[in-house]
Amino acid sequence: MADPTPVIDDLCAEGEELDLIVAELSAEQWSLKTPAPGWTVAHQIAHLAWTDHSSLLALTDQDAFAREVEKALAAPGNFVDNGAEQGAGKPAAHLLADWRGGRKALEDALRAAPADARFPWYGPPMSAASMASARLMETWAHGQDVADALGVVRTPTDRLRHIVRLGVRTRDFSFGVHGLPAPFEEFRIELTPPSSDGEPWTYGPEDAAERVTGPALDFCLLVTQRAHRADLALRAEGSDADRWLDIAQAFAGPPGTGRTPKGAGE
Repeated sequence: MADPTPVIDDLCAEGEELDLIVAELSAEQWSLKTPAPGWTVAHQIAHLAWTDHSSLLALTDQDAFAREVEKALAAPGNFVDNGAEQGAGKPAAHLLADWRGGRKALEDALRAAPADARFPWYGPPMSAASMASARLMETWAHGQDVADALGVVRTPTDRLRHIVRLGVRTRDFSFGVHGLPAPFEEFRIELTPPSSDGEPWTYGPEDAAERVTGPALDFCLLVTQRAHRADLALRAEGSDADRWLDIAQAFAGPPGTGRTPKGAGE
């Protein structure tokens, strides 16, 4: 059984990196629009605080989490937006305090969770390690929206390996959520890690006919739908792999709308 400690450590590091970006923002910067339609920088941080709280409930109070699921089912179209809107309306200092406190509470709960336990979620139940990976993915993805809004260029780290793994594991989910049958054969995935001297991150059989290659950063931007495929240096070989790159998503829920290509509509 895998030790969840490394991914929990990486989740904390991801949160701390984003915290450094937003800690000293002005009121005007908190109100800047991000690439997510209708969401400001404040909405992005509020969403992370809200989902961290939901994760904490899943780990520590499953009856309360079940009530949150009922709310989501009753308002599937705006449940997430409503949560972000409520948090974004708080003063920046309060929002930051809520997010920081929630991150610490979630860290403590993840470290205390039995490694073999399964916890409920809006999608399939997850282990503590899987939940930490999902939280890291969300923190990185929404952090990318914040960075884009502020004009900050982030240096990619090897923490991306957790997002890559999620993106690979959710291949069949991506097909299913679009009403498509999942490919029977495994794909070969070969990605260049951020570390220039690192070995490629690989998944699947070496002789697979369907293949995806390119930078790990670009793959993470694709599966979190933070960039359009046309703007990324990913290559697909085979019709199923090619289709996957059009619909891939590493997050639970209905199909994401994705992002438009750069320059579209100009």
